[in-house]
Amino acid sequence: MPAHISIMNAKLPVYPVFWIVLTCFLQLPVKAQFLMDMLDTSNAAEKGLWAVYKKDDHLQISGYFQPQFQVAQQKGVEHYSGGDDFSRHSDNRFLLRRARLRTDYAHFNASGQPQAQVVMQIDGTERGVTIRDLWARLYENEWELFSFTGGMFARPFGYEVNLSSSDRETPERGRMSQILMKTERDLGVMAAFEPRKKDHPLRYMKIAIGIFNGQGLTGPQEYDSYKDIIGRISLNPYPLSPAVKISAGLSVLQGGLAQNSRYRYSGAATINGHRDFIVDSSENNIGKKAPRKYYGADAQLLVKHSWGKTQLRGEYWMGKQTGSAQHSETPGLLLDEPYYVRDFNGAFFYLIQDIINEKHQLIVKYDWYDPNTEFKGDEIGMQDTHTHWGDIKFETVGFGYNHYFNNHIKLMIWYDWVTNEPTGLEGYTEDVKDNIFTCRVQFRF
Repeated sequence: MPAHISIMNAKLPVYPVFWIVLTCFLQLPVKAQFLMDMLDTSNAAEKGLWAVYKKDDHLQISGYFQPQFQVAQQKGVEHYSGGDDFSRHSDNRFLLRRARLRTDYAHFNASGQPQAQVVMQIDGTERGVTIRDLWARLYENEWELFSFTGGMFARPFGYEVNLSSSDRETPERGRMSQILMKTERDLGVMAAFEPRKKDHPLRYMKIAIGIFNGQGLTGPQEYDSYKDIIGRISLNPYPLSPAVKISAGLSVLQGGLAQNSRYRYSGAATINGHRDFIVDSSENNIGKKAPRKYYGADAQLLVKHSWGKTQLRGEYWMGKQTGSAQHSETPGLLLDEPYYVRDFNGAFFYLIQDIINEKHQLIVKYDWYDPNTEFKGDEIGMQDTHTHWGDIKFETVGFGYNHYFNNHIKLMIWYDWVTNEPTGLEGYTEDVKDNIFTCRVQFRF
């Protein structure tokens, strides 16, 4: 049976809604002004399905969906290449990775300056229907410098987290992004400094700072009084020459979550001839704040040439993350089990090269995520070290090809080659066979 959206007491089938949308797209190819998004939508100009413009109010509907086919190296693979883990009886599958429908409303004053924007975006697939964005933004127009946003929206941390899934050249974000910033969004408020006047001396600079619940969409609701404070300062694409642009950013997250157990494992020391977690079992730990502290730096370079463009991107994160024994993901609910506080680091590197023209694109991506820099290889899984699956380092080399038929249709062919460090843990004494091939078509309207 198809999934349904519940509106009051009525239930609307999701699939017919998207067939209606697709039909409209085929019959009404409308070019429309794009309304600015929290996510990077620099390539999304004039891609709205349907738009209504009045003197002061603009309304636009847009979206995209991504049917894909995947083949895994073996049955039952656990992975971060899109969608849930494979069934233990399957090594290939069709799935609808994303199917987004988005509504933008913007209000402008008599001088044409934006005053307010409201966005709602839902995602409907065979796995159900969820809200992805629901936020409102107010603009200050005396100096045209500030904006204020509230609701559910992307955290202002890093570059990859804020790059829209419809614009991204790879099927998924890196493993570290997916674990530490699961679903990218959180509930909170944010203030941003970003000059809108074209002649402002700081027009290439953006500073954003926000306060968020902290667990994002990993759980159904806020479960403690601690909040995440996230800040980012960035240089928007700056032209070094007509053919070369650079951009960069620095990000920081300071947060944490309440501890339900007296046991906290963190750091490492040599005990009885081997390295082990340091355990703190004080009763005073109950209710205290377990830390989440992230620091990130990123840079991007774009070079245009006669047969397309070349892009280089690099991003590095490090910090402390509180999770469970088995996983470094931020818990969706407060745990009664011990917390593990780990020092982590990781990075993402992209090479994106147009071939012949901008319709043909080759991509190579390398990322790593080391959830616990205190333990390496065979130390993980040794008796009495209290190490687990959540301490294993993974590296991924991805490579693929994109073909842009037009502004609305993109074909993506991709292969993820995943390696984990050999450990003493059962099932991870050597590299797990978890490579994934993905073939995806994206329809955008």
